[in-house]
Amino acid sequence: MARPVTLFTGQWADLDFEVVCRKAKTMGYDGLELACWGNHFEVDKADETYCKSRRDTMAKYGLQLFSVSSHLLSQCVCDPIDERHQSIAPPHVWGDGDPEGVRRRAAQEMIKNAQAAHRLGVKVVNGFTGSSIWNLAYSFPAVPDSMIDRGYEDFARRWTPILDEFQKLGMRYALEVHPTEIAFDIASAERALKAVNYHPAFGFNYDPSHFGYQGVDYVAFIYKFADRIFHVHMKDVGWSAHPTQAGVFGGHLPFGDHRRYWDFRSIGRGNINFEEIIRALNRISYNGPLSVEWEDSGMDREHGATESCEYVKRVDFKPSDIAFDSAFDKANR
Repeated sequence: MARPVTLFTGQWADLDFEVVCRKAKTMGYDGLELACWGNHFEVDKADETYCKSRRDTMAKYGLQLFSVSSHLLSQCVCDPIDERHQSIAPPHVWGDGDPEGVRRRAAQEMIKNAQAAHRLGVKVVNGFTGSSIWNLAYSFPAVPDSMIDRGYEDFARRWTPILDEFQKLGMRYALEVHPTEIAFDIASAERALKAVNYHPAFGFNYDPSHFGYQGVDYVAFIYKFADRIFHVHMKDVGWSAHPTQAGVFGGHLPFGDHRRYWDFRSIGRGNINFEEIIRALNRISYNGPLSVEWEDSGMDREHGATESCEYVKRVDFKPSDIAFDSAFDKANR
């Protein structure tokens, strides 16, 4: 049997949990990756009774559960906090909006998130980290090495206590390597691992869409961090083969604007080579779910999520347990 195909519910958080369960089953998914926003997985309500009810509802629709995701809250742990964060932070985390207070409360809440996910019965929480130095990724005047060093030190100082609590629970935290985070390509991911002293609870939620348009080798990432890929997002992205009006940085244009160099696409309609991704995941023996994070601003989401589920199931395959030419060996006849 190939890997289970799940639907990340983050882009469906406007819908009630059971409605999403019903739709996911109709679209052909094997399970869900629950977002910790909307009413899909509410950490502040997640006692044993609540967690059982979530499991029971998913079982009603024959859906499996492997992970939850806390991208919005986790972004607040290391970020320079501003008015944007008020829209993603829970009110009790935002508080009076004092930046350091928001960061500290977000860190405390991430520990509660791990505890709630543990009660739910999953082993992986996906999300972001935020970054105090993302604004220095391309800058002038020149950035001294010491400023970048301080950014990774800040990340380690804030996240190591969180990761320690994850480890105590037997949980793992999977950073989605992504622009705006402490890790956004192979080099920065390696440095992030080093910053937390290769903490056993810290790894990655692999998502090729954030690498392709940057020019990062998204297949090489799999081999480089084979033992740190805790979860996989299947998401496609298309980028232009010709000069455009807005390059990699987007020109402050919204997603879906035809002048952009790149945009997220329904799976199979972009530039990502999923065949090579599946082969690489097979070689590193990744047996977890393939979770569809569907984003395509030019397409109806139910149409797109349905075709994406079909595509992932078609492209995925089990690795061989024999050499193809072993049948030629007389000893095997």
